[in-house]
Amino acid sequence: MSHIAFVLVPGVHLLDLAGPAQVFSTAADFGHPYALSYVSEQPLVTTAQGLPLVARLDWPELGPEDLIVVPGWRARTLAGSPLLGPASLRALRDHHARGGTVASVCAGAEALGRAGLLDGRRCTTHHDVQDELARRYPLATVVPDVLYTADDRVVTSAGIASGIDLALHLVATRHGPAVAAQVARDMVVYARRNGHEPQASAMLRHRSHLDDTVHHAQDLLDARFDQPLPLSALAAAVGVSERTLTRLFTRATGGLTPLRYQQTLRLERAEHLISHGATIDAAARAVGFEDPRMLRRLRAREH
Repeated sequence: MSHIAFVLVPGVHLLDLAGPAQVFSTAADFGHPYALSYVSEQPLVTTAQGLPLVARLDWPELGPEDLIVVPGWRARTLAGSPLLGPASLRALRDHHARGGTVASVCAGAEALGRAGLLDGRRCTTHHDVQDELARRYPLATVVPDVLYTADDRVVTSAGIASGIDLALHLVATRHGPAVAAQVARDMVVYARRNGHEPQASAMLRHRSHLDDTVHHAQDLLDARFDQPLPLSALAAAVGVSERTLTRLFTRATGGLTPLRYQQTLRLERAEHLISHGATIDAAARAVGFEDPRMLRRLRAREH
């Protein structure tokens, strides 16, 4: 079981907190258990929307597979944000140093900046305070107009609802695109923006449509992207002809055929494996390519 610890400060935005919490809670409903904790420097935290929340004062024991999320809060400027004390900032730094992941939503990036975790890394935040974040942390590279960034286990997202995109990205990274698609479908958040951010999973980039037939086909491809799935079998499974499926799929995804979509999923997973030390040949086999040369050609085309 992975542990998700949310750090709450006075004035925390409800959706900054509830969006990611719902994603991980829904993932747990589908058999990927997460324990969620809510930590603060005071036992009662009043949200920006006026709802009081009860939090724990002690930190749970966290390991490298666990995640700390700092939701954003209401503040006109980052300089006027509520301060996290030295112990909380140290907890963020120590967790990352032990191999864990830290994430922020909206103005929560300020806490990561104060902890020194943005220096030398790409990051983002709400568009209202992006310029201020860049001024406050000149060693960071603040990326404007994207939903989220991921850099060396430091994941930051823009405003409010983008916390859902961030959490779905983490679920896709940890459990694969099929699980993230299942969570997204249950939460009815297919029409997600992606801001053309490269870290956005293929599942999220090509789910911004309302065609149920194509969503059904994508569900099957997401679940079996590493297996042979001929167009004829896919079309039969969703109840349309091969020609109709290709037409609907291409229109809904902005030009991708089912085969190209499957290759995109395979390439994305292979890149993840290679970044974690796998050879190209091993990654190719793991994602379903019989010939590693196909993976090499796709990587060359992508780059």
